[in-house]
Amino acid sequence: MAFKSLRSRFTGAPAPTGMTRHAPLLGISLKLGSTFTFFVMATALKIAAEDVPIGQLVFARNFFGLFPVLLMVGLRGELGLAFKTSNPRGHLTRAAVGLSAMVCSFTALYLLPLPDATAIGFATPLFVVVLAYFLLGETVRIYRWSAVGVGFLGILIVLSPHLGEEELDSASTAGAVLGIMAAGFAALAMITVRKLCETERTSTIVTWFAASSTVLSLLTLPLGFLLPGQAWVMPDAPTAGLLLVIGLAGGVGQILLTQSYRYAEASTIAPFDYVNMLWAILVGWVIFSEAPVPEVLAGAAIVIAAGVFVIYREHKLGLDRTKDRRASTPSRS
Repeated sequence: MAFKSLRSRFTGAPAPTGMTRHAPLLGISLKLGSTFTFFVMATALKIAAEDVPIGQLVFARNFFGLFPVLLMVGLRGELGLAFKTSNPRGHLTRAAVGLSAMVCSFTALYLLPLPDATAIGFATPLFVVVLAYFLLGETVRIYRWSAVGVGFLGILIVLSPHLGEEELDSASTAGAVLGIMAAGFAALAMITVRKLCETERTSTIVTWFAASSTVLSLLTLPLGFLLPGQAWVMPDAPTAGLLLVIGLAGGVGQILLTQSYRYAEASTIAPFDYVNMLWAILVGWVIFSEAPVPEVLAGAAIVIAAGVFVIYREHKLGLDRTKDRRASTPSRS
């Protein structure tokens, strides 16, 4: 009983009475903590990307991030069950899609200012609506279609500074395109998670993703011999510290995110994703001397408004995406 109480204290889950409890303020606090932790990770990643190839950054994120995840699963008493699955193919598919999102997202984060990359990432919930309609047969009516259309208009405004005629071959343009691809892959990852949630535990989905992504990201090691500038490096002490921070912050952020959905519905928690924009502006300005241009701020405001409306409509329609969000790993995490 004492161990169960201790485990409950560390995981935030009420051990004897169930896996969830209605405590919205606690859920919101955990969600805000996750957004801050993810931006600690993003900051370390953007600094390390100056010297470390993207493939090695992705490996560090997943390898070091696996340890906090395993600790969480172990404290919940599910370590033995976490690796058991009847659908390894589904988990590997989810890992491949999620890893693609991570690679695109990390590269966009390196090539673009933080506020720009963050604003483009807000397209993910819009892509989820579109993919849910085409892949899952979910009914989407005029209100959500309108919000999605307005949201993508906002994304175009965010992209406009990076798609000028004189910049079509620039790193900025490549970063913008990769940011959109990252949002699309992240949305597809949520769709695959939704299917896995029908038969798999949350702990199984999270553990399989972290472990599979660690192994798959190792495939970028030999690619360094073929692609200029992508060879893995032997990091010095400060860079190694950054790689450790990237992984641990990502793993802890995932734990906080997972726990937040145990205390509140997705419709309550999800809008706080947009606090990321505040972190992006603050961190970008203080650490990287990046100030968002007016187009990015205006476009981000439009996308945020559209995203909040989509969440509101899904709440009204009874579409609770709590399980999907709890088991999904954000592309930047």
